[in-house]
Parts: sequence; structure tokens; C-alpha cells
Amino acid sequence: MVKIKVLLADDQELILESLHIVLSMEPDLEIVGLAKDGEEAIKGCDQFMPDIVLMDVNMPVMDGVAATALIKERIPATKIIMLTSHKEVEHVLAALSYGAEGYLLKAIHPRDLAAGIRVVHAGGTLISQEMASKMIKNMNNTTPAKNNEFGLTAREVEVLHKLATGLRNQDIAEALYLSEGTVKNYISTIYSKLNVKGRREATRKARDSGFMDH
Repeated sequence: MVKIKVLLADDQELILESLHIVLSMEPDLEIVGLAKDGEEAIKGCDQFMPDIVLMDVNMPVMDGVAATALIKERIPATKIIMLTSHKEVEHVLAALSYGAEGYLLKAIHPRDLAAGIRVVHAGGTLISQEMASKMIKNMNNTTPAKNNEFGLTAREVEVLHKLATGLRNQDIAEALYLSEGTVKNYISTIYSKLNVKGRREATRKARDSGFMDH
């Protein structure tokens, strides 16, 4: 039997160990690596080439959404399932826009978790009807011309919105379930894409370009 190779990424050791134990009991699944943050998840994908990554959304160093974007860019064949709590569901939208195959709630029964992995491995997706309709609504609400004038990603636009409302990096990090380091990285990328040197200039350019309309 060819086993499905799975990489687990979660910053909570207890969850990581529990998932490892539970999924190792499934005869067709093989846990090839464990990661405690997004950077480790990327390294694990390069090293072990898993079929599936179970990716926590909120992790230090690099969050699961940013890691998903990079993994999908580098190894598109790797399938990613976001692991999320109820309050983080909004952030799954960004991961899905980067190509994640779906999401599962952390409170899921282990049997359903294994079933979800098999569905995605077979080419299926795990997106609830509610999430699908949110995605469609989001797609209709964003005007590509405005967002892509500077080549900003959906996540960068989110950070720019928060920046323009005067939030500090720490507050932006909390609001978007990111680490402060990740927020700083996003901000420096935004400054470089907008060709500005600071927050005030970025805010002015965002308003002039119509980013703040929606």
C-alpha cells in the first residue's frame, strides 16, 4: 500500500503530538514531519515532499497563511489543509486564495480528520457552503484593478487597511492572527511595492489609489 505522506504544522506541542499519535494509527497515513511554525513547515516540505500538509493558521515566526502562499508557489503539487479554530475562519479565506485545498476545525473528530486527508489526497476540497459563499462575495467585492495596480496580495491589502487606520504593528498582528515579525515583513513589502518610505505616505497613497473605498 502506498501511504499518504503527511506533514503536521502547529505551534502547540500538545496538539502536534495528539495529531501525530492519532493519525499514525491510520494504516494508509504516514507522518513524515512535524513543524512548529511556518518556516519549519516550508523546510519540511522541501525535505520530505509530503502529499498533504495540515497547517495551523496562527503560528509564530511565520503564520500558516504566509507559509501556504510560499509552499504553493514552490511546490504546487503539495496539498494544504488549514487547521483552524472558529474565530480564525475569516483568515482561511486568504489561505484558500493562495491555493489551499480547504480547512478543518481543530475540534474535529480524529476519524473525520483522517477522512478529510483522504478526500483532499484524492483531488477533493474541504470547503463548507458558508465559506464558499464568503469567497464568492469577497471576489465580487474586490476590484482587481485597484488591488493589482501595485501588485499587492489580498493579505497585503488587509495589512495596509489596518495600517491606514492607525493601528500599531502589535495591534495589526493580534487582529490578523500573525506574529509581529510577519507584520513587519508585510509592511516592508507594502512600502517597497507602493514606493513609499513610511506609514503616513503609505496611507496617503492607499487613499489616493482607492484602496480604502472598500
